[in-house]
Amino acid sequence: MNKYEAEFSNLVRTFRKSQMGKGPEKIVTTFCKNWAICEMEGNLSPVERFIAGADQGKQMVRAARTEMVKQTYKDSPPVEMEDLLGARFVDLFVDIDIDRDFGMSVFVFDRNIEEKFSVKH
Repeated sequence: MNKYEAEFSNLVRTFRKSQMGKGPEKIVTTFCKNWAICEMEGNLSPVERFIAGADQGKQMVRAARTEMVKQTYKDSPPVEMEDLLGARFVDLFVDIDIDRDFGMSVFVFDRNIEEKFSVKH
């Protein structure tokens, strides 16, 4: 993870914490073409883990964690991310495995951020 990917991870954590009350404990971001792919561990709050203890609760937490996150980014576009990358946010794909407390978010931007921010060896 290069410094731009690390900074992007910090922006994701800060945004989720401010909007949802808790950010992921660990985030690894990878830029690929016009995507920022975030692998996230430690997403669930103690209350969400408790609710997920029941079968219906698990589906409820998953739906809330995926749909709520997508809606939050639609309602409050991530201007800090756009500023960092010099690219416009276009879309977001989100999923979470409740049992493993592991989530993935794929942020889609309007230009190739991998080319712009890749570290040449």
